[in-house]
Order: sequence, then structure tokens, then C-alpha cells
Amino acid sequence: MATDTVPASPVLKIRWLLHVAFVVVLVILCALGTWQVRRLAWKTQLLERIHQAQVAPPEPLSAVLNRLSDHVDVDYVRVQFDCPGLEQGATLQSYAVRDDGPGRRLVTACPIEGGGYRSLLVDRGFLSGDLPKASSPALTTPVVGVLRRPDKRSVFTPPHLHRGDIWYYRDVMEMAAELGAPAPAPVMLMLERPAPASGNPAPSPVPISVSNNHMGYAVTWFGLAAALVGVYIAFLRRARGR
Repeated sequence: MATDTVPASPVLKIRWLLHVAFVVVLVILCALGTWQVRRLAWKTQLLERIHQAQVAPPEPLSAVLNRLSDHVDVDYVRVQFDCPGLEQGATLQSYAVRDDGPGRRLVTACPIEGGGYRSLLVDRGFLSGDLPKASSPALTTPVVGVLRRPDKRSVFTPPHLHRGDIWYYRDVMEMAAELGAPAPAPVMLMLERPAPASGNPAPSPVPISVSNNHMGYAVTWFGLAAALVGVYIAFLRRARGR
């Protein structure tokens, strides 16, 4: 004798949907909290490297570049080397924004030796006016700055289509090719000194302060997860009491 299957009531279906929604949202909140904890560890290490770069004496560039073959991270390492023609060579312009508004940054290539590389791109600083004259005298003092990894282009970054256009990302190989710089090092130098007599472009030293709010974000996400669990438990108790 066949038996008819009793269809689930709408209330039961809604409860099951609520259970599934609870699990999904809880997983998302915990994942966001865990991500912020990892970001906190990354930012703490970054701040320590910035602090070291602020107080560390410059090292010879060639010695630092030789470490790249051993896969040593040289990001935020202060170096010095000679580049007499820094203010005389060809330049590229990259888009930049400061607190006082948008502007450009000048990038020049310097010939180097070390690590098998023959050139290094140097970010000379923020330009707020017209391009400086290329007839500046040759530098007689070493160039000092901090090595940085170039920016990665995102899907939202405008492409660089024509020579002479402003760059919106930093691709060492492409920029070096436009400047005619052979065998570029895979890092860039953020110039600290010497600064041009005109003050333009203005060299960008290591940032004095960098925000680190990841602990607060992690507490927020985990707090929301805990609140969600509390609401879910209250819902279960109320449902069983009916």
C-alpha cells in the first residue's frame, strides 16, 4: 500500500534557509576577520622595515643588488651609488597624488653595475610645476634613496599606449625600454638626496607614518560573527519554545 509524502511546511523551509544563511554569513565574517589578522602581521612587518629604513645608513647599491640572486627581499633597503647624470637624462612621468592635489613623478634611468644589472630606474620625486631643465650640472655627490618594488597594474589601471604618455603604473621593463635603459634591476629607487636646488621635483623620503588599523577591522569582523552567533542561539531557543 503506497503512502503519500507529506510536503514540508513553508515554516520548515524558511528555518532551513535561515540555518544555511547563518552558516554562510558566519563563514564570511570569520574569513574577513582572519584576513585582517594576516594583514595585521604583514603591516607590522612592513612598519618594522620602514622604521629600519628611516634609521639605517645607506649600503652600496651593488652589494644589495647582488642579494637578489639569492632571492633576498630588498624592499625598503637604503642604498647609495654614483649617478652624475641623474638630472640630465631622459625622463618619464607617472601620475601621482599628494594631500595638496594631483601631480606627476619623474623617473630617470641611471647606469649601474651589480647583480648582473646595467641600469636602475630612479623616482626623482613629485613634480608640481613645469619640467625642470635637463641642463643641470652633473652631480658630485652620491645618490641616496630607498629601493622599492614597482607597483603592479590592476584591472582598473589605464594602459600605457603611447611613448611620452603619463604612466599610471610602474612596469620596470616597459619603462626601461622607453628610456632605452638596458638590463634594468627589478626594483626602483625612491630618491632621498640630493634634492634639486629648485626643490622641484621634491624627493619623497620614506613615509614617516603609515596607518595600521587592521586590528580594529579584525575585532569588528569577529565581533559581528559573535553577535550573529548570539542572535542565532536566541532564535533557536525561541523556536524550540513554541
